[in-house]
Amino acid sequence: MGPRIQYAKTSDGVNIAYASMGEGPPLVRLMSPGIAHVQRDWAIYAGIIQVLTSTFRLIWYDPRGTGLSDRDATDFSMEAMVRDLEAVIERTGVRSFAAHAVGSSVPIAVTFAVTFPERVSHLISNTGWTKSSDFTGMPAYEALDALLQSDWTLFTETVSRVLVGIEEPHLIDLFAEHMRACIEPEAYRAYLDAIKSYDVSALLAGVRAKTLLLHNNKSRIVPVRAGQKLAAGIPDARFLALDGMSLEQEAALIEEFAGPAGKPESVAPSAFRTILFTDIEGSTTLTQRLGDAKAQELLRTHNSIVRDALKAHSGSETKHTGDGIMASFTSASAALEAAVAIQKALADHNASNPDAAIRVRIGLNAGEPVAEEDDLFGTAVQLAARVCDRAEAGQILVADVVQQLAAGKGFTFTDKGEATLKGFEKPVRLHEVRWHD
Repeated sequence: MGPRIQYAKTSDGVNIAYASMGEGPPLVRLMSPGIAHVQRDWAIYAGIIQVLTSTFRLIWYDPRGTGLSDRDATDFSMEAMVRDLEAVIERTGVRSFAAHAVGSSVPIAVTFAVTFPERVSHLISNTGWTKSSDFTGMPAYEALDALLQSDWTLFTETVSRVLVGIEEPHLIDLFAEHMRACIEPEAYRAYLDAIKSYDVSALLAGVRAKTLLLHNNKSRIVPVRAGQKLAAGIPDARFLALDGMSLEQEAALIEEFAGPAGKPESVAPSAFRTILFTDIEGSTTLTQRLGDAKAQELLRTHNSIVRDALKAHSGSETKHTGDGIMASFTSASAALEAAVAIQKALADHNASNPDAAIRVRIGLNAGEPVAEEDDLFGTAVQLAARVCDRAEAGQILVADVVQQLAAGKGFTFTDKGEATLKGFEKPVRLHEVRWHD
């Protein structure tokens, strides 16, 4: 069965097509305009996409102007491309993920990883580069650029042979046809013009994600020295140059680097835990209104308040999600006490700082999550995140199991009825914690 196509809307109103398949830690695949088509990719890149869905929750998408996304949106600036990725991440509800970037999408992944360091756990690139001058002077690139201006069909066939390295005639035709289905020639020309301004040289030192940089030595467009330059700038990056690289080989390297440790059947559930998520409402809007520095200051205030509550009520911070924090507790009552303490502390902050108010939604669920590499996964965690997404600013919302565990412990709940949450077939009964009382 092929992928289910869905849409995310960017902050500037562009519809971005994406697909999500598989179970496991999230892996987001970034492809460049011109070779991305979220539906056709399932067959064209079967050697990697269909393999990775057996290990990861694989998410892949079409950037604006290409594939099944809005084809008339041809702003390919770095800011626009980051907005595309951000929209998909928000729509899928992913808190932290591994990013797999190919070719000209690598600078986009680097920019996102530095801008949102808490959200990108791993960064894997294939034949990437730091700035366009790393490859625009290559003879093969200049020849292709000239061909693009004159013959679109011949250009796509040449890309198949020269850039992708396909030798079989029928596969050359197949990939060339795929490329023509992905993008219009005018949009592709606009894209190549846009990437001339891409330069992440100053950002490389800020990458905190675990990084694996793969490079195809046989690439006629991006020389190996471009990959070496990228690796030299990223702290503790692992660089691996290969003489050719099949899709299956690339998939195996990604699984080894970012996949779960051990086989899935060897991963056991942890002890029973209550999972808590916080999420700052409108963080993107807040950043646009206040600016990066002030918004970051408010994020630090949120972090401090949440961590103080976790310390006071024996909670364990699992990870920072970019817009909030995920934590776990051995006691549902302790988790609820921490949630109430967080909202009360935020209310005090907001009363004293009305122009810099921090409005946070909190969601809780309880169960037996899967524990792995200092993180928690599984249905219990996913449901807690969905409950948090359903809450309103200033609200504490809990799944029915949390209300039952805390019955008779002095908390006041309001039954909010059953709700259908994304990704869950059966409705879940939700309760609001009356923390004001």
